[in-house]
Amino acid sequence: MRILMAVSEAAPFIKTGGLADVVSALSLSLAQDGHRVRIALPLYCVLDRTNLTALDGALSVSVGGHEELCTVYKTQLPGSNKKNPVVVYCIDHECFSRSTVIYGTATEPVGDNPFRFTLFSRAVFQLCEKIKWYPDVLHAHDWQTALVPVFLKYTERHHHFAQTRSLLTIHNLAFQCRCSSDNFLYTELDPSVFSRDFEFYGAMNILKAGISSADKINTVSPTYAQETKTQAFGCGLDGLLQYRSADYSGIVNGIDTAEWNPAHDSFIPKAYSHKNWRTGKAQAKEALQDALDLPRDPYIPLIGWANRLSEQKGIGECFGAYYGAAYHIVQNLGVQMAVVADGEPWCEKELEYLSRTLDNFKAVPYKRELEHLLYAGSDLYLMPSSYEPCGLSQLYALQYGTVPLVRKTGGLTDTVENYNQNTGSGSGFVFNDLTPSALYRTVEWAVETYKNRPKHFEALRVYGMQEDFSWKKSVKEYSALYEELVNKTTV
Repeated sequence: MRILMAVSEAAPFIKTGGLADVVSALSLSLAQDGHRVRIALPLYCVLDRTNLTALDGALSVSVGGHEELCTVYKTQLPGSNKKNPVVVYCIDHECFSRSTVIYGTATEPVGDNPFRFTLFSRAVFQLCEKIKWYPDVLHAHDWQTALVPVFLKYTERHHHFAQTRSLLTIHNLAFQCRCSSDNFLYTELDPSVFSRDFEFYGAMNILKAGISSADKINTVSPTYAQETKTQAFGCGLDGLLQYRSADYSGIVNGIDTAEWNPAHDSFIPKAYSHKNWRTGKAQAKEALQDALDLPRDPYIPLIGWANRLSEQKGIGECFGAYYGAAYHIVQNLGVQMAVVADGEPWCEKELEYLSRTLDNFKAVPYKRELEHLLYAGSDLYLMPSSYEPCGLSQLYALQYGTVPLVRKTGGLTDTVENYNQNTGSGSGFVFNDLTPSALYRTVEWAVETYKNRPKHFEALRVYGMQEDFSWKKSVKEYSALYEELVNKTTV
């Protein structure tokens, strides 16, 4: 099938989070499976233009009654198969060059985001016309391209796009682009569409419109799909997702095993696999202790953290001053803790304090090479998320024989099997309540297992390393979903 990924970021071109990795890895895997895949991406000012080739002519895109000219650049996704490459088209307009901040922050978004991504979503169709390539499936991702299914439904489903179907993947429901209803004018759609699809307590909600309009919707794990249909996790859209339930599903993300694989990872001292992990893990642990100036100790349990320091990841319950569990875990349980991460300023300051106060606690800013070393050198990986659509960190940890300790939510539920103390089975340690005391008690249980039931702990390592979290299974599920789409009547 012909599949066009309409997306706001894709690795290695531009990345602010896991979305970029997921889109690129999925695209490559789909192409390896025989699908013809293209990616449409905004050309931000921070994107390297070295290997881009400009196409002749410009796109003329109508936004809010004005014609906007866009230049198109072309390249290939690194790692593409030469016989069936994933071609990337970068759409250039000055609105993407005004700020080095791609989206802004949750509290201070880029002010013209509704204009920028309305323009981009319209330009996707102009791009297809320009290159004479019409997809069977338009695959949009998150709110930034949620208008693609809207325009397909209301203005583009004719002639070349008559048989095109749309899929909207929700990577994180919390980000919806709620904005003033004045921004609806950019879409040039009939006002009746606003009240039917966009209106959200008097404001405009772009993700809501995409969910209403897409032929099918999916998210990045089956459990998160169920959670988001509840008031607790639905972020105000649970009713709509319940209404669209027949067309809403979850597919767990895979990981890029070309990069995340201890058998050929250039960032770790010695390659290893589930068959010969002891020496490789031991050398990585020693290298991590040296890199972070932790005391060398091959026997002490080492707990790692490389998640972004955000409230979603449970940083308050773990690192909060006076009440977080981390201080007491390191002080009382005879462990080391290593953090390689950036994020909330208050948390970065608290980590600096903990690093000065505790000999067995060290936190440093994020570096790619240190992140790889942390997954290889740690014994346990901490991920107490308040919610987690899928999560990649626990999958990396499993791949490297580092036992994840996670809260039971979203994709963590679908990918980490809780340790059974009676049988020794499982792949990690799972707890329910997001409280410092629950986190502390679960770490205590894991450390006690490490020290007193080493055979069980080793079995957890090996079981996790043997699990297949590559894109093979997920691509089969996406292919089946695309197949359903092309045979589906439109919304």
